[in-house]
Amino acid sequence: MSDAIRGTALGDSPVPLSVLDLVTVGSGRTASQALATSVEISKLAERRGYHRHWVAEHHSMPGVASSSPAVILAHLAAHTRRIRLGSGGVMLPNHAPLVIAEQFGTLEAFAPGRVDLGLGRAPGTDGATAAALRRTQTLNEGADDFPQQLAELTRFLDDDFPDGHPYARIHAVPGPVQGPSGRPPVWLLGSSGFSARLAGMLGLPFAFAHHFSAQNTIPALDLYRDSFRPSEVLDAPYALIGVAALAHEDPKEARRQVMTGALSMLRLRTGRPGLIPTPEEAEAYPFSPTERDFVDSWLANIVFGTPDEVRTGLDDLRKRTGADELMITANAHGGDVRLRSYELIADAYGMPELG
Repeated sequence: MSDAIRGTALGDSPVPLSVLDLVTVGSGRTASQALATSVEISKLAERRGYHRHWVAEHHSMPGVASSSPAVILAHLAAHTRRIRLGSGGVMLPNHAPLVIAEQFGTLEAFAPGRVDLGLGRAPGTDGATAAALRRTQTLNEGADDFPQQLAELTRFLDDDFPDGHPYARIHAVPGPVQGPSGRPPVWLLGSSGFSARLAGMLGLPFAFAHHFSAQNTIPALDLYRDSFRPSEVLDAPYALIGVAALAHEDPKEARRQVMTGALSMLRLRTGRPGLIPTPEEAEAYPFSPTERDFVDSWLANIVFGTPDEVRTGLDDLRKRTGADELMITANAHGGDVRLRSYELIADAYGMPELG
């Protein structure tokens, strides 16, 4: 299983580079265009040697089109041949474990040996939307429910409920009951210490959301490594971090582009979610002093600038965190800008054209 988890660094990159895709929808664009851009990003990432392409589950957010990771991943699988595809992540409490096992068993059948199942315990939305998803007003995401859901999902993936268990005669299909087959490696995702500790205790790979919880990155990674127990999955810790990064030939234009994501996040955090604004909208927005402080704080955790500046920033981040893999999310209004950024970062590291 470890070969399905650990990637290979290409070019001059010290660690594997991967892609986190939020399938962002810009002002004046459509969800169809956003999803088409995701296909192009996946094809580019495969061609330039990025290790994996993950999509993240979000709900009731106009600026993203990634409410159904399994559906998107099936489409990406049809347009790629080598790159690993996965969820970054599926929000497990929103779903019955059997449903997730069947969805990702289907994906594994579509793309054998290149599917990852990343799991989070947050809702990926606001409380009211989470209640609508789960058909309950009781939102349990604590120490009892998530580990139990994870254990149940793992049993379904492996088809190994013990005799006498209420689910012993239930089989996730596609799955092992239909014959020898692989199954997606499970990752735990987090933005605090809970999943870090659980991933370590279970000997699972861990992905940390540095791109929106930078202050917790090093404490969470330390907790993961300190808690790690070798397992059948991994004999040593393996941690990737999500990092927001955008490269452009013109450093001023790079800042202009990342301001669109900063304004979008400001609106989200203040209860005004919408489509990703254009650079012109962001330039014209009348930031209050408090809003400007938020934006400055947000930009401090984004790596942006020329390709060489981005490479330096990514290298410094890897050294500070000891991350085994960097998963890059390029937040900008236009799909062409995002595509160009991934190309420029690959060029900066001398990553080969794989064809």
